[in-house]
Amino acid sequence: MGMQKKTQETRINVFNVQKYNLYDGPGIRTIVFFKGCPMRCKWCANPEGLEFGTNVMYKETLCKPYNSCATTCPLGQICFSYKNPENPSPFDYADKEHPIDIRKYNKRLPKKEDIEGCPEGALTVAGESKTISELLEIIHEDDAFYEMSGGGVTLSGGECLAQPEGALALLQACKQDGLNTAIETAGHVPNKVFQAVAPYVDLFLFDMKHMDSKKHNEWTGVGNERILTNLKYVIESGYNVKIRMPMLKGINDSQEEIQAIIDFLLPYKDYSNFQGIDLLPYHKLGVNKYHQLGMEYPIEGDPSLSQYDLDRIESYILAYDFPVTVVKH
Repeated sequence: MGMQKKTQETRINVFNVQKYNLYDGPGIRTIVFFKGCPMRCKWCANPEGLEFGTNVMYKETLCKPYNSCATTCPLGQICFSYKNPENPSPFDYADKEHPIDIRKYNKRLPKKEDIEGCPEGALTVAGESKTISELLEIIHEDDAFYEMSGGGVTLSGGECLAQPEGALALLQACKQDGLNTAIETAGHVPNKVFQAVAPYVDLFLFDMKHMDSKKHNEWTGVGNERILTNLKYVIESGYNVKIRMPMLKGINDSQEEIQAIIDFLLPYKDYSNFQGIDLLPYHKLGVNKYHQLGMEYPIEGDPSLSQYDLDRIESYILAYDFPVTVVKH
């Protein structure tokens, strides 16, 4: 009972709990997105998950700068630059084109209730502390779907293992309740974290972004030595692993780069716990989030792969008898 009590008191900072996911593990799944990541992949589709703390996001298309909120909103002095700040008027902006500089919010974070007071819903908070029991309540709403489809719960992020106590507590609670568990990880955490959580994970969805550590550092902010050590550990220890390869044209799609990953994985091809490779083509679904956070999008140009490119890479991997799937969100 003492362990259960401790588990229930553990808190996790999350930025989303997504239902009815069909991509990140078997069956229908609920995805818990953890805040915080030790890496800075330039193509990251969830920039609101990079920081461990809370962020404010501003959806400019929803904002109505001539709304009465200019005088009634408790954040008015942050939201708007007035020509006459002593006597603000909704028709008296110093900057009518772009009244909000979201970077000001993230420097002096307002109260959540103030942000929720935005009458148009243009301001949202990314990041909320939840207990294990609160998350389990949301997760168990879909038990019927898990049973029907062989689904369960996937921990993602950010990097879920960068909150190791929370990840372990949630995994233990899920397994105690008979739920299938998966982790989506980039692997850049201490090996002791993998040792602690692995017994409670039914499937690791493990990213491999680049075998060249220098290029890996250039595109993600870290080298890949720790990542490869952890990947070897989970495979060689008999835990179920599926490799995920984010694919970007001109970054990691050459035959030489694909071959390096194949060479690394070949010794494990016939392991019963090695469950193949997912190719994740680059997409632009997260680009608008950077603007909403007041951040520059790190990638210039468009590294999207054509169908020809994807077929080429898939065929090349299949030639080595690896199970491979192209996952398009």
